[in-house]
Amino acid sequence: MNASTQLLSLKGEKGVIEALLDVPVDMPAAQLRGTAVIAHPHPLFGGTMQNKVVQTLARAFVQCGWQAVRFNFRGVGGSDGAYDEGRGELADMLSVIEQTALAGQPLALAGFSFGAYVTSHALARTWGTRAIDKVVLVGVATARFEVAAVAPDAHDATLVLHGEQDDTVALQSVMDWARPQSLPVTVIPGVEHFFHGQLPLLKSLVIRHLRA
Repeated sequence: MNASTQLLSLKGEKGVIEALLDVPVDMPAAQLRGTAVIAHPHPLFGGTMQNKVVQTLARAFVQCGWQAVRFNFRGVGGSDGAYDEGRGELADMLSVIEQTALAGQPLALAGFSFGAYVTSHALARTWGTRAIDKVVLVGVATARFEVAAVAPDAHDATLVLHGEQDDTVALQSVMDWARPQSLPVTVIPGVEHFFHGQLPLLKSLVIRHLRA
């Protein structure tokens, strides 16, 4: 399904949050499955809402009938503010959720690398206060940050994907995070952190989860 992309200017605690809204073409708003909010990799290492993995996640959601919101964390692109070690970035994501995914409407959360770390905390903050239909965490940055645990009753809604040969976040660190939670991790053989050459496979796995 093709997407129509719109530039958004949202409000954050530090000023403007720059975002992109991808909407399925020729699908009436009333038929949308809901809104997916997607977080990008580390701002200090080139992470933006234009990251290829983030774009792939957005395409997967759109293909399954969701509208997808990608946004730049504070200090990235047209977003005001400066890097805040995850604290302010969580506030950014919560602001985006509040402004783009209206209460009572289906919500999905997704993130890649540092963005998956931020997404884990957004999930912890929102789970139980509103319905979250789907969660996708890719290349979770467990080696560098305190990633939040996933609530047991959120496990069925959550897909954790990690490359076997990830040289940025060791697979072992993800397993050490997931093991105490009995949280399943889908390991993709031969894949490294940025899914070079394997983005179609990533998209396929996410679509399978969204359609389950």
